[in-house]
Amino acid sequence: MKKSRFTESQIVAVLKEGEAGIPVAELCRKHSISNATYYQWKSKYSGVQVSELQRLRELEAENAKLKRMYADLALENSAIKDVLNRKS
Repeated sequence: MKKSRFTESQIVAVLKEGEAGIPVAELCRKHSISNATYYQWKSKYSGVQVSELQRLRELEAENAKLKRMYADLALENSAIKDVLNRKS
């Protein structure tokens, strides 16, 4: 997936400018983005604060770590069961 040239905090700042009343066309021209990009950001980030986005990233990272841990433990458990079944 292509990495955005805008950080999430920059995106939130652009959306706040839009909420302040700056016309979308002018805002898009100022930040060199398309109208479609602006509305995609708006649907994804509307009403979200920067601190909430940081917390969301932390939770996603923790979730990924827990999923990896679970996969490792499930694999070990399966291997142990397989060894025990062979001995019987």
